[in-house]
Amino acid sequence: MTGIRSALLLLAGLTLLLGPARAWPLELTPFQTANRSPLVLGYGLPPLPDAKRLPAGRTSALLTVDLASNYTESTRDREQIVLDGETYRFDLALRCGLSPTLEVRADIPYISHRGGFLDGFIEDFHDLFGLPQGGRDKAPRNRLLYSYVRDGRQEIALEENAEGLGDVRLSGAWQLYEEEGGLRSATVFGSLKLPTGDSDRLLGSGSTDLAFGLSGSLATLSSWGPIRAWGGGGLLLMTEGDLLPQQQNQAAGFGALGAGWAPLPWLAFKLQLDGHTSFYGGSDFEEVDFPSMQVVMGGTLGLAPETALDIAVVEDIAVNTAPDAVFHFALRHNF
Repeated sequence: MTGIRSALLLLAGLTLLLGPARAWPLELTPFQTANRSPLVLGYGLPPLPDAKRLPAGRTSALLTVDLASNYTESTRDREQIVLDGETYRFDLALRCGLSPTLEVRADIPYISHRGGFLDGFIEDFHDLFGLPQGGRDKAPRNRLLYSYVRDGRQEIALEENAEGLGDVRLSGAWQLYEEEGGLRSATVFGSLKLPTGDSDRLLGSGSTDLAFGLSGSLATLSSWGPIRAWGGGGLLLMTEGDLLPQQQNQAAGFGALGAGWAPLPWLAFKLQLDGHTSFYGGSDFEEVDFPSMQVVMGGTLGLAPETALDIAVVEDIAVNTAPDAVFHFALRHNF
């Protein structure tokens, strides 16, 4: 837990140190988050990359923190599932522009599963906005229990705190098209996820995954400030992993659609939809065998000419297919 607190304090300290920006033009880019369910987290599901590549010789560092609160509990004739706990995912990503059209990226994640501290806050948040509790308010507070039983066999079981290195991902992107001024852009991308995390503790999937897809964006300069829309999707191919291998699908489709508006030079508001097809089959539970859809609501603060902070809340539109709520923070600096 000390490492987690240190990372959060580092993120907060950097934000306070840099302070609010004065008049730095913000980059309106996709939120760099995805489904953080403990059953999906370990796979190579990529966030939608920006359709604009880094200029040659430039480097960008991104520290992402996702605090995911999970609660769902169901019983059917053949199955029982409990996903109750919190998952914290820290990711350090480095992007490098190798040429005017090519960039590479490496993501090194650190994952922690714990009972956590967010249950009371999530209950109040749901009450405030009239969202269903789904039984969360009747479950033990701050419990860690990730369990899935099928046909009397314990397929997933995690009751003790677990943390460590996740599955490392290597990515590349090629600029297909960019209009002068960058108002329209299109990029093809691909990524390779390696099984470096411990799948027994839900820190990885045990599979090697290959993702590829297309990302595009359209921007305009209005009298109310810059507006940019983005979207894209792709296909994720997976070898057989260690999580529910008898039920795992070998492929999943994914996509995202979003937009951002910067009314001030240092402030932007963003909204994004993320979705993917099911990673598993052979189940009656939405948590296991159902397409997922999430909405990401938040914005970006410009902290310095080359530094910005994304802050967002993620809610599961397709209920039970993703965490109840995810608090997303992403600190980005360009060199």
